Amino acid sequence: MATEAAVEASEATEFAPAKINLALHVTGRREDGYHMLDSLVAFAGIGDRVTARPAPSLSLSLTGPRADAIPAGEENLVLRAARQLQAAMPRPPGAALLLDKRLPAASGLGGGSADAAAAVRALVRLWGCAQVDAQALLPLGADVPVCLIGRPVRMRGIGELLSPCPALPPLWLVLANPGVETPTAAVFGALAERCNAPMPETLPRWADAMDLAGWLAAMRNDLEAPARRLFPVIDDVLTALAVQPDCLLARMSGSGATCFGLFATPEAAASAARKLGATCPGWWVADAPVGTAER
Repeated sequence: MATEAAVEASEATEFAPAKINLALHVTGRREDGYHMLDSLVAFAGIGDRVTARPAPSLSLSLTGPRADAIPAGEENLVLRAARQLQAAMPRPPGAALLLDKRLPAASGLGGGSADAAAAVRALVRLWGCAQVDAQALLPLGADVPVCLIGRPVRMRGIGELLSPCPALPPLWLVLANPGVETPTAAVFGALAERCNAPMPETLPRWADAMDLAGWLAAMRNDLEAPARRLFPVIDDVLTALAVQPDCLLARMSGSGATCFGLFATPEAAASAARKLGATCPGWWVADAPVGTAER
């Protein structure tokens, strides 16, 4: 599970960036029920934060504008990830974990997985233990390994096969969620076809944001169609993003309901976010760069 020793810290805070599936192809289903994916994954400069401080035992506290939407008990992925890391140590230490929850829950942004990955990174620093093998975290959820890596990659299999992708050009996002939770199992269960074509074996090198958006337009999110059937408000979100000036592409992320618009400049993204927020005040709307530099 470990690779190299870390340096112990008195307190550690880690950013948990939103995960964005720029493309998500469902390519099959295994006999055990897990779906096979082929996804181009990126991360946004907006997300949650996890802070770890020394304590005699493990505990989790919640704060932030979205704290009320998630559990604070043993079912929280942050605590589960911490217990897995703790169990691998010869003298299990404790920690007081604080999750500052800002992303909507069950929204297709990998929030719980990103939080778990951030907790692991924070505890590695706090406890001075060895770095964690991303694959060891797969039992916590298919998105946890990619969130631990936290950089653009191609994700295949059930989430365990991670490979480098060409560098992404400068790119900005407008994220919009209508306040509807879209349970992942329900969306996968509504798939009409489970064996779809993957992305091309070799990914191109994209010259700029427009080039990438044009290529992505020929790719898919195979979960978008079933999510739209189950939750028609997603149609409204995609339309609202697509009509914004300078929007290069509008697509749903993950299993929804968060959708994103791609923009070539931060000014265009910020303007679109302001307009969309004013038009749809009940939605969660944010603009952010692609990349893990925290805003």
